[in-house]
Amino acid sequence: MKPFFLLTITTTLLLTGCGESTQNTPSAKLFEPQREALDKAKGVEQTVNQQAAQQKQDVDHETE
Repeated sequence: MKPFFLLTITTTLLLTGCGESTQNTPSAKLFEPQREALDKAKGVEQTVNQQAAQQKQDVDHETE
């Protein structure tokens, strides 16, 4: 029984070791659409903040 077990383990290890690697495949980019939406939202926020600052500056100049 012991030689059969050792032969089975050895054969399994050899076949597994000689098998093709699956690490060469490129992984899918997780959450890419969410990242793009977040970047777009940050750009919109920056535009809104710039417009608010410009509007505040215009109001300050008119009240002087």
